Amino acid sequence: MPDPPINQPVADRLREMADLLEQQGANYFRISAYRRAADTVSRLDGDLRILVADRGLAGLKALPTVGQGIAAAILEIVNTGRWSQLERLRGSLDPTRLFQSIPGVSGTLAGRLHDTLHVDSLEALEAAAHAGRLRAVKGIGPRRAQALRSALANMLGRIRSRPKETEAQYPGVALLLDIDQEYLEKARAGRLPLISPKRFNPAGQASLPILHAERDSWHFTALYSNSPRAHELGRTRDWVVVYFYDSHHREGQDTVVTETQGTLIGKRVVRGREAECLKHYAHQTEGDSPETGMTGWLDFSP
Repeated sequence: MPDPPINQPVADRLREMADLLEQQGANYFRISAYRRAADTVSRLDGDLRILVADRGLAGLKALPTVGQGIAAAILEIVNTGRWSQLERLRGSLDPTRLFQSIPGVSGTLAGRLHDTLHVDSLEALEAAAHAGRLRAVKGIGPRRAQALRSALANMLGRIRSRPKETEAQYPGVALLLDIDQEYLEKARAGRLPLISPKRFNPAGQASLPILHAERDSWHFTALYSNSPRAHELGRTRDWVVVYFYDSHHREGQDTVVTETQGTLIGKRVVRGREAECLKHYAHQTEGDSPETGMTGWLDFSP
């Protein structure tokens, strides 16, 4: 007997995303986009799996009210049974387990990838790999790095097809640091909604502040890092993971930390983009605070 169509379960996840975004104070238009897409999927004739098999991402994008980002999310659900963005907002995302799904990646290596690169999605890992950041991960040499890039290309080719000409550019470090400041100030003042992370939270308490914000053409989501490494080093209230989405809901991420060494010690920096941060601080105007190196910003000593 054939499996029942997955249209309704997919629509239910899209509506859950909209509900979570609404509860967490996200932008109204993002919320509405997911609800409209859920209605479209619910009314669709024929199984989404057949549409994906026949036409892939292009077939999903052709549906009314379904744009590039939501089409990619539906494709991820159809092909993997998972949706990383939704799991993140639920507090249930486990990056180590996700990275173990990559051929040749053990549990130990998956943990190193997450702890060293501060990424928690396949796309963010692929971006880090192509930026040459894999060389910082213990146990990864040139051959293994190439094998990992190839494996990710194959996996993401099945999950998300994104032509290079449509990929969003990364936000500048000044914008990321601005979101980081807003998150830290509001989190410390108790002015943000809380989610209940599944990891390191045996009591299931709502304890992790979450921020949704907009700047220019970007949507941002920011949370304290809940990674094993952050817990090990006692930095769970210092490391901030900033996720960014363009107008099509395509996603990237960076981690902002307080620098503990070198020229930028005590300042907030975007991990992996320290050179850009150095230029950013060096170009602050003469009227900026000498203690912080920037107007209205806080200095975070370790």
